Amino acid sequence: MKKFIVFIFSLFTLLTIYAQDEAIDTDRPDQTESVNIVPKKWFQFEVGFNIQGNEKNAHEYLTPTLLNKYGLTDRIELRLITTLITNSYMLIPQGTVSKTGIDPIEVGAKISLMQEKKLVPKTSFLFHFAIPGFASKGNNINLIAPNFRFIFQKSLGKNFALGCNLGAEWDGISNKPAYIYTLSPGLNFADKWYAYIEAFGAIKKNELPEHSFDGGLAYNVSNNLKLDISSGFGVTKAAPNWYTAIGISKRFRAGK
Repeated sequence: MKKFIVFIFSLFTLLTIYAQDEAIDTDRPDQTESVNIVPKKWFQFEVGFNIQGNEKNAHEYLTPTLLNKYGLTDRIELRLITTLITNSYMLIPQGTVSKTGIDPIEVGAKISLMQEKKLVPKTSFLFHFAIPGFASKGNNINLIAPNFRFIFQKSLGKNFALGCNLGAEWDGISNKPAYIYTLSPGLNFADKWYAYIEAFGAIKKNELPEHSFDGGLAYNVSNNLKLDISSGFGVTKAAPNWYTAIGISKRFRAGK
C-alpha cells in the first residue's frame, strides 16, 4: 500500500506540465459532480483518501479511490474509477476485524449537453457501469450496476455558482434503484481557493432514506494541480454517521 501511494504522488510530480489557461476543474471534493469536461487530449487523475463511520464500531477506509479522466472530444470525457476499500469492525470478544479488497471497477463517460444561457443552466450527462468479475472476490457483484446523473450548474455571480445532480444508481445485487440527489452552492475566493456546502442523499423504495450534509475547501497549487479536504455527517439513521476525506488532483496534456 505504501508503495502504491508513493507511486501516485511521484506520478503527479514527474509528469511534464503543459500550460492550460483555465484552472483544473474537478469532481472532488463534493458529491456534486462537475458540469465541466476535461479538455480534449488531456488526462486528469483525482485521488481521494476517505474514512467513514457507518456505525458505532464500524469504519470504512478508501485508500485510495482513483478517478481517471480523458478528454476524448470537446464535449466528451472518458472515465475509469477504481477503489481500494477496507471495512473494519469491532467485535466482542474477537476485537477488530478488517477486510480489504477492490470494489467493482466502473467505466463511463461525461457528455456536455448545453451551455448556460439566461435562465438555462449549464448541463451535462454522466454515466458509469460496474461490471461483475472486475472486483475482489468478497466485493464482487452479481449484475451489471449502472449509475447515471444529470448535472446542472447555474452561475449566481462572478465567483458563485449553484450545482445540482439528479440521477439513479444500482448496486449490482438487486434490480431496485436508488434515486440520488445533490445540491451544492460553491464559492471561488482569494484567486486560488474554493469552498462549498452541500446537501446530498439517496432514496430507495421501501427503505429508509439517506440524507447528509457536508462541506469542504480546495486549493489550486497551480492551474494543473489541486488539493482538497472535506467532511460531512448523516442526518437520517440510514446515512453514514460521518466522513472525512483529503484529495489531490493532477492534469496533463496527452498530445497536441
